[in-house]
Amino acid sequence: FLRGYGPTTFLSAQTVRNGQQSAIARDIVDFMDALHIDKAVLGGFDWGARTVDIIAALWPQRVKAMVAVSGYIVTQQAAQQQPLAPEAELGWWYQYYFATERGRLGYSRNRHDFNKLIWKRASPAWNFDDATFDRSATAFDNPDHVDIVITNYRWRLSLSPGEPQYDAYEQQLATGPAITVPAITIGSDFDGAAKDGKAYAAKYTGKHEHRVLDGIGHNVPQEAPHPFSQAIIDADHL
Repeated sequence: FLRGYGPTTFLSAQTVRNGQQSAIARDIVDFMDALHIDKAVLGGFDWGARTVDIIAALWPQRVKAMVAVSGYIVTQQAAQQQPLAPEAELGWWYQYYFATERGRLGYSRNRHDFNKLIWKRASPAWNFDDATFDRSATAFDNPDHVDIVITNYRWRLSLSPGEPQYDAYEQQLATGPAITVPAITIGSDFDGAAKDGKAYAAKYTGKHEHRVLDGIGHNVPQEAPHPFSQAIIDADHL
């Protein structure tokens, strides 16, 4: 589990509950260190794909190969200040909701139903049942969950400061570093016009394949587990 999810805990009550992207990536590298894993194949979607991209960019020596749903989605704060077309902005309504204290309170009170709504909107053709969602929803009951989620989105919009120990990482990420490790990227219906992967293909300068899944929404690992797991296997052999 990421910080703020499932049974994860902080060792100190004074530790900042920080959800910025490089903090989460550093957690994974530290976790690998603790398990004495020198190098691994990493894969994920959404926060997971962003984290995999970041580790591959900043610590390529730790990544044997990678799979990223939606491709290169490293957050660059300067770019986040630029507005999108209205239809695209509509899809990110919750980021602006989280920018308010009303949004923090609303998410704290309604995180189960809130996240179920996001699942449905991001994967409209996925007819998951309540039991499937509830198995994941238990991870949101972590006492630090709301703080981690809120700071993640506020940091993206430059509404919440990051921590100084991550400044050097964020400065590197702000340059849009290329990813040199073997990579498979996956586009799904969720990605819209970027589904073909052309917009970010140049960011992957090592061995790279792009795969498109039709009829699949955002949560590729659960909606299309066989294609996703096959991508992990195939990436390992690129």
